[in-house]
Amino acid sequence: MARERVVHPEHTRDRSLHVVLAWIEHFCVHGPGDVQGIPLHSRDGGEELPLDDEFAGLILDCYAHDANGRRLYDTVAISRAKGRAKSELAGFIGLAEALGPVRFAGWAEGGEVYEWRDFRYEYAPGEPMGRRITHPIVRCLATEESQSGNTYDNINFNLEHGPLADGMPGGVAGITRVILPPSMGGGEVRPSSAAASSRDGGKESFAVFDEPHLYVLPELRQMYRTVDRNLRKRDAAEPWALLTSTMYQPGQDSTLEKLHERARAIAEGKTRERRLMWDHREAPPDVDLTDLEAMRAALREVYGPFGDVLNLDGIIESEFWNIEKDPEESRRYFFNQPTAARDAWTTHPEWAACAQPDVVVADEEPIVLFFDGSKSDDATALVGCRVSDGHVFVIGCWERPRGPAGKNWQVDRADVDRVVRETFSQRQVVAFFGDVAEFESYIDTWAQDFGERLVIQASLGRNAHPVAWDMRGHVKDFTQACERAEIDIREQTLTHDGDPRLQRHVLNARRRPNRFGVSIAKEGRESPRKIDLAVCAIGARMVRRQLLASPAWAKWNTGPKKRPGRVVAWG
Repeated sequence: MARERVVHPEHTRDRSLHVVLAWIEHFCVHGPGDVQGIPLHSRDGGEELPLDDEFAGLILDCYAHDANGRRLYDTVAISRAKGRAKSELAGFIGLAEALGPVRFAGWAEGGEVYEWRDFRYEYAPGEPMGRRITHPIVRCLATEESQSGNTYDNINFNLEHGPLADGMPGGVAGITRVILPPSMGGGEVRPSSAAASSRDGGKESFAVFDEPHLYVLPELRQMYRTVDRNLRKRDAAEPWALLTSTMYQPGQDSTLEKLHERARAIAEGKTRERRLMWDHREAPPDVDLTDLEAMRAALREVYGPFGDVLNLDGIIESEFWNIEKDPEESRRYFFNQPTAARDAWTTHPEWAACAQPDVVVADEEPIVLFFDGSKSDDATALVGCRVSDGHVFVIGCWERPRGPAGKNWQVDRADVDRVVRETFSQRQVVAFFGDVAEFESYIDTWAQDFGERLVIQASLGRNAHPVAWDMRGHVKDFTQACERAEIDIREQTLTHDGDPRLQRHVLNARRRPNRFGVSIAKEGRESPRKIDLAVCAIGARMVRRQLLASPAWAKWNTGPKKRPGRVVAWG
């Protein structure tokens, strides 16, 4: 996964305010740094350093509208590697929000013109037109009292040294705030820390949160919640928030991590909300950190067009090959990959490297199933595993929805039953283990209806049962299955369908030692981060190994029950 995007179903750049991009390219210059003062667009044929195509596209994405002229997004999160000039991009957008034509003003018939100072833009037929906000209030959020923030520094630099400074009254821009004069329509741009922004009452029309992966302290999380709530006050101004960040470390409960969970819920259809855009770019998961060419290619992938101007070898040598540096931190900062918590069962790169989303498991191929059920608190999950190669795929997952829809929610057990029965009717299921907790009656019914089709039984001995497999009584077996699966992931011999729900559950799993070895568990008993699909994936691989080791499988695979055309190499 090089890029993860969650956008509105109606998203199209054709209905974006292209005038905003043109305005930014006309007026803005690069902020503090090696290229400070160089304009995005030359006015007289002199030096220029334009926006790259990726950042230009992101600006258009931010200003996408629906067919009725309403902004699609009130929250936009952009995740890029360290040094990608994210704060500068946010500064350009902040300048436009303060002075530019950033709100919908109707659909153009063609030929209409927007003019401000020496900027002139002619609209095409059907294009959305823009207008300035009445008394804009732009807030740039910083993490510490002592810093004004990189975004505000870029805004301040442009208002003091760029084309926007021409004709600007003296004293307008400053370290602590920008007060726009009445002759320009008024408004202000203000940097803010956690202490200042925690005071309720703001009336922001636009807010920038820089590096929200660092918002792990209570006061910083409260800062985000307070300002985000303030953005709902000015409906006519259509306020919105932009978050620019490097990727987070899972398990720290940062604001960015929470936002990513929200984006995943939208992508998985677990919420009716659609007004968040998430755009994340990271390096490929299986990069050989000892291979210079592979490292260069990975950095070009994660930095996009910006990779052509960076000293990639310098990043590799000083960050990845420097024995004083933590390679996991280097991955997070420069590969923009979410690195694992210290007790994580596996890592995002390792799991992602095993994904094979294009693999199709045919209906006639023998598979095994593992089921983990719950009534309400935990997720209910059903995972399949192909016998021939151990490829894991999600068949069903039932989780509590977010928000009001989750109140008093319970698993639709009739729907679970329907999916199990459809799987048996459509596929060649040869083994099925189901944890009995909270689904006892269904487990017994499935055993009665499908038990004769199964090659091996889930439970043996006095309490033999074709399906029932009580995890509480098989701690040793499951612990050994966890250890085997961890090795298989590391060696990339465990492949999976890339289902984002499965990935989320796997990355939520934490290492938990017991007297038999190292098993997995949630980070805490009351944690909302579920691992049930991970349990089922591990369990399904365990069932497959037991099947392949059984004399019953060898007999079934060559006997009269085996249909023609099913001779495959079992490994």
